Amino acid sequence: MKPSHPFFRGIFLFLPLFTVYDTYAQTPNDAVMMPLGDICILLNYDFGSFDEYWEGSKLRENATIAEVQRKTILPMVAVGIFKNANLYVGVPHVSTRSTEPNGGKFAGVEGFQDLGISLKYQALRKKMPGGELFLLSSVGFSTPASNYLADYMPYSLGFGAPELSVRGIMEHKWNNNMYFRTSIAHLWRGYAEAERDYYYSDGSRYSKYMDVPDAWSFEGVIGFRALGNSLRLELIYAAQRSSSGDNIRAYNAPQPTNRVDFDRWGLFAQYYFKDIKGLGVLAYHNRVFDGMNTGKINNTGFGVTYQFNFKKNEHVQ
Repeated sequence: MKPSHPFFRGIFLFLPLFTVYDTYAQTPNDAVMMPLGDICILLNYDFGSFDEYWEGSKLRENATIAEVQRKTILPMVAVGIFKNANLYVGVPHVSTRSTEPNGGKFAGVEGFQDLGISLKYQALRKKMPGGELFLLSSVGFSTPASNYLADYMPYSLGFGAPELSVRGIMEHKWNNNMYFRTSIAHLWRGYAEAERDYYYSDGSRYSKYMDVPDAWSFEGVIGFRALGNSLRLELIYAAQRSSSGDNIRAYNAPQPTNRVDFDRWGLFAQYYFKDIKGLGVLAYHNRVFDGMNTGKINNTGFGVTYQFNFKKNEHVQ
């Protein structure tokens, strides 16, 4: 199946390779560290949709199909494997669809997206005047967990290419429980395989392999802890800038070679129950407000976490 019909003009969705980076608990993006022997299990549901997209830098309304929807169920496990190192493993299940019938020409898909593994290390925790400073780094790798078609956007489950990421994280926490966190990461991406032997990307390409552009990822967070650290609230700005890539061509489908840039803001809340040790809930909402070759997508998610120590055989908070 080849998404080359003019019907696809006006639809595109940025599909992150490893959806865990857009959910929240203990993640490779933050400065939260679990002690040695702790295990945290996350089950997260995310719903996203858009009815506008950027063709290059020009914002357009979706044509024909009205709204593209994307649902993701993510199970993830985080483990404190060393004193200052946490391991993360997750694989999201994704389903996509449009709200407007299109005569059966194009259908949404569902299946497992990409298996992701990350390792986060805390290099420094230092007392400062009025608070603490944290320096961390994380390394991640993801690869397709199923044989999905990457060149079927906006319905594709993902980019269909392996990805290696290296991230640096800095957080300063004040004694009044407010904190600021910033991070920067570089994403090295491989090739996606298409079901065609020719495509156009700033010139004719006689190959079924599409070079997915590398990218830089940025994040800035202002947060606050309350209720004896049981409640965590965050205001988040996130951005991505591709290192290369082409624009979506008019009256053509988007494809994995496109340059995908975006700016996004989000709200996040997480609460740990005091009466049920180890149990927590989280919720978040994100909105893309500027971009290139990406959907103007809004997504909302809810999750449940459960944390315990397998060595001590007891629940933790």
